[in-house]
Amino acid sequence: MTAPAERADRKQHSPWLVLSVLCLGFFMILLDTTIVNIAIPDMSTHLSASLDQILWVINAYVLVYAVLLITAGRLGDLYGPKRLFILGLVIFTLASAACGFARNPEQLIVARVIQGAGGALLTPQSLSVITMIFPAEKRGAAFGLWGAVAGVATVAGPTLGGYLVTDWGWEYIFFVNLPIGIVAVVLAAIVMPDIKLNRRHRLDWLGTALASVGLFLVTFGLIEGEPHDWGRVLGPITIVEVIAAGVVVLVAFMFQQYANRNREPLVPFAIFSDRNYSLMNFVSGAIAFGMLGLFLPLVIYLQSVLGLTALQAGLTTAPMSLISMFVAPLAGRFSDRTGGKWILFLGLSLWSVGMGMVVWLAHFDSGRWHILPGIIVAGFGLGMTFAPLQTIAMRNVAPQMAGAASGFINTSRQLGGVIGSAAVGALLQVQLADQLRSTARTNAGSLPPQFRDAFVNGFSHASGGSLQVGAGQSGVPLPPGLPEQARQVIGQVATRTFHQAFTGAMRHSLVLPLAVLAAAALCCLFISTRASRGTAAPAEPEPVDAHA
Repeated sequence: MTAPAERADRKQHSPWLVLSVLCLGFFMILLDTTIVNIAIPDMSTHLSASLDQILWVINAYVLVYAVLLITAGRLGDLYGPKRLFILGLVIFTLASAACGFARNPEQLIVARVIQGAGGALLTPQSLSVITMIFPAEKRGAAFGLWGAVAGVATVAGPTLGGYLVTDWGWEYIFFVNLPIGIVAVVLAAIVMPDIKLNRRHRLDWLGTALASVGLFLVTFGLIEGEPHDWGRVLGPITIVEVIAAGVVVLVAFMFQQYANRNREPLVPFAIFSDRNYSLMNFVSGAIAFGMLGLFLPLVIYLQSVLGLTALQAGLTTAPMSLISMFVAPLAGRFSDRTGGKWILFLGLSLWSVGMGMVVWLAHFDSGRWHILPGIIVAGFGLGMTFAPLQTIAMRNVAPQMAGAASGFINTSRQLGGVIGSAAVGALLQVQLADQLRSTARTNAGSLPPQFRDAFVNGFSHASGGSLQVGAGQSGVPLPPGLPEQARQVIGQVATRTFHQAFTGAMRHSLVLPLAVLAAAALCCLFISTRASRGTAAPAEPEPVDAHA
């Protein structure tokens, strides 16, 4: 064989230099997520987007991202992670430009779908390359830096995004990806090794189709449930039937995967023989469930209820990300020494407690710094999750399975985000519609008698398809033709009604992601600390650095 000589003769870049390029691409993906969250109220206002359309702007990206991750991991095994990484960067960068030029919610949603495809091609290559180029004893430190990048992106996203939205406009949260993407493509072409495994892989197109259809039906049902009053959505077909059909298709997907377990299914059943990897898939999904589920209502609360600008909202949540950025590398080093079990347990516990404090301290008449104690506690917890989670999950995975394993754990994370965002969004819509009705009845007494019934009726018929949650809005538009003096009085009462109702709806809705995070923390108690010889996999040649 010539492979060993080929590897010895070719110049090899430092693994840490390669890691920096991988982190740059990963940084752009995470930056986009956090920037989009902070821009939700501004996009809602300037694009005249309702709450359910805003949910699609978020979930269209995450849904496509999640569905394609496992397939992208397989493609990386087949064609090499370098090619897929660069292709993903190019698609993501071009789609970001398309997002910035969108002029209505529909155009933005389509561009976000393409963004999701680019992000899916890129992400699994990062983890698989890290697993291949770093020895086991150094992976914790590498994943620690990878986790620190997550902290930098989360602190840069709200702060940079807040500045761009406030001073330039929401379009620039997408245009900022263009210079980052161009630099990342050039560096990846120069620095990344062209690693390939001497084995041919096959793609499970039926499995991909079943997973895609099932996830779309479930997500569609959750997002569109409240706008359609959880009734008919297309002819005689109801929302409940759409969700049930999605669940049935997903069950069929799992049976199909199990039936093809000895071939090469999307779900790599062999790696689930490692208990830690199995647990970390659930924990990863639960973390994403909690993160997207928590931040969607919180961002709207900070801007649309407390009246903060996008920049002020970003600075309010920045301490959590800033603390996480400094804690993550330390957590990675300690994970190398201790195995990471108790670090991850403590991190998830602190994050759950911190966000619980945020929910408890949030009131419609609170100041921006009332929630700071909870933000600080959550920051320490967040910084102690990413590095130990990846270390525990990938420690016993054989290099031959790295692409599939990293693709699936990223899929679990994104599926958690899809379900979390959709479920909390659906719960928020239901709670907000209910809270608006009850609060409107209470506050109607402060209006002149001739306007009370119309005021209550306006809020009573609000649903996710018509709810306006942009900065400066009051949930539902005021009817035309009102005298100016009456419009001012009714507008003030309507704004107060929206603030009170949204705060109550947010506090009720966030119980769900907090419960999921608490369950994830408890799962960490079952992590095995015993050494393993590695996940079983067919004997294969070593990965080689192939000629480009």
